[in-house]
Amino acid sequence: MSSSFALLNTRRFGPFFATQFLGAFNDNLFKNALVVLLTFQAAQWTTLSIGLLANLAAGIFILPFFLFSATAGQLADKYDKARLARLVKLLEIGIVLLAGAGFALHSLALLMGCLFLLGVHSTLFGPVKYAILPQHLHEDELVGGNALIEAGTFVAILVGTLAGGLLAGMAGGHLWITAGCLVVAVLGYLTSRGIPLAPAPQPQLTINPNPFSETWRNIGFARRNRTVFLSILGISWFWLYGALLLAQFPAYAKDVLGGSETSVTLLLAIFTLGIGVGSMLCERLSGKLVEIGLVPLGSIGLTLFGLDLGFASPASPPPAPLALGELLQQPHMLHVLFDLFALGLFGGFFIVPLYALMQLRSDPDYRARIIAANNIINALFMVVGAGAAAGLLGAGLSIPQLFIAAALVNALVAIYIYRLVPEFLLRFLDWMLVHSVYRLDKQNVERIPLNGPALLVCNHVSYVDALVISAACRRPIRFVMDHRIFRWPLLSFVFRHARAIPIAPAKEDAALLEKAYAEVASALEAGELVAIFPEGRLTPDGEVGEFRPGIQRILRHQPVDVLPMALSGLWASPFSRQAASWLQRLGRLHPLRRVTLRVGEPVPATVAEPRLLRQRVLELRGAEQ
Repeated sequence: MSSSFALLNTRRFGPFFATQFLGAFNDNLFKNALVVLLTFQAAQWTTLSIGLLANLAAGIFILPFFLFSATAGQLADKYDKARLARLVKLLEIGIVLLAGAGFALHSLALLMGCLFLLGVHSTLFGPVKYAILPQHLHEDELVGGNALIEAGTFVAILVGTLAGGLLAGMAGGHLWITAGCLVVAVLGYLTSRGIPLAPAPQPQLTINPNPFSETWRNIGFARRNRTVFLSILGISWFWLYGALLLAQFPAYAKDVLGGSETSVTLLLAIFTLGIGVGSMLCERLSGKLVEIGLVPLGSIGLTLFGLDLGFASPASPPPAPLALGELLQQPHMLHVLFDLFALGLFGGFFIVPLYALMQLRSDPDYRARIIAANNIINALFMVVGAGAAAGLLGAGLSIPQLFIAAALVNALVAIYIYRLVPEFLLRFLDWMLVHSVYRLDKQNVERIPLNGPALLVCNHVSYVDALVISAACRRPIRFVMDHRIFRWPLLSFVFRHARAIPIAPAKEDAALLEKAYAEVASALEAGELVAIFPEGRLTPDGEVGEFRPGIQRILRHQPVDVLPMALSGLWASPFSRQAASWLQRLGRLHPLRRVTLRVGEPVPATVAEPRLLRQRVLELRGAEQ
């Protein structure tokens, strides 16, 4: 985790981080101060209900993302992103001055207009914010950089919320809010001047002024890569779910928990602290690279703790508003606060890998516009979510019931996405295996190419070898495996969705053998990774058997580099043939057993014959079985 924080000391990340942090802080200082004022002084401003005002404010802030993200994406692909960031910060200063006039005039319309303009400011900064990271960070820094951005954003929300709540409760709070926002906006501009240049990928791009046709084009760019588009849908759902929760906090604190203005700040603080912690844990749990196996874990937590929050909420508020100290003494409060922290924590697990995956797999020439498409779809989901929440509350649903309904829908959305992209679920199973049963030591896995075809060869020690290797590699791998293992009830689900290639000896099923070779050739031709266990069977004694000549047949059709790999530490595990009975297997089930995967130097196809490859695997494995 220290490597991530070291990025803050670099010019390629530090000034940008400070700029986005201050921008998020200012947005939330103003937005939450305004919502708190309207919640607890509503009669002075309007006759609208508190719940409707909170959802209206959330919708107004989000609406510009839907309307102007397409234009923002074009600007970020056409112009230098650092210079755009400085111009956006100047715009922020003007908006704050206008908000000061709104407070002085007690004009709700003008203040809502400023909230809309702050949404415009964030819309213009959005494509810059996420498209600049892959330009300034290395791939092994991308997860850490995104984790810092997400954690920083939510810490900014937390601090901005605290400041907004405090300023809203002070005498002459309107002036303090304006002065605070102005100071932060000026600081944001000053830090933006330190962002290093980020040259435009398409300076010749002609700006399309029609936001509707350009929106459709941007969504089309995103749809070119199915995984990227479904990642965007996952991100958008998270923001709908999170924004729905956040928008209810003022009314939830007042009408359900019976708290005061400071209780709203406490709820937001706990929730955003959870997201910050979850975001920073992502790098440690993912080993610095993009680990999409954390996404299903995040969705499970979002569902379970969303349901628990609804059920843990009190049936009715106390007869009189409670001060913060009194509220914390209520028997249900620790349960509620724990649920909010857990929702944030698992939200961090869910969102950071999806952002990193979207950036990594997007075409660099269209990255800003793909991120703009993400912002558009995010905005659409959040506006729909705000409308649905207002409608359900208006129809008589209580806020705890709304939380329960949102959690149930979250489960359905997760199931839908994982059915469309089994890679997420498979990575989750791999991640769970190597973080519960095994402790995986990966050595030189960076030798596995990030792009293009390669043939991976490895010794075959246990029934879960393919899962362990998959957990160590960030790219999908097409495994060639014995057709009998392929049909195992539990493993068959995993291998089928991983597009494994079943194979059989010619004497058992000659047609299946020929089909397997054809699929291997097709996969390598398409630029995929293919892995085989050249021994053709599980080792019966822990030693590496002779390699069969099928390797040479594969390389004759597709002469690609071969990467020898060696697994050790699995022979004594319950999934090897050393355990003869299920009782022995259970006896050898030691949590976090150390397993090592070593990857050797690539061997050119011209010299990759079975004897040489076996020798390389033996050298990599060493004496350890």
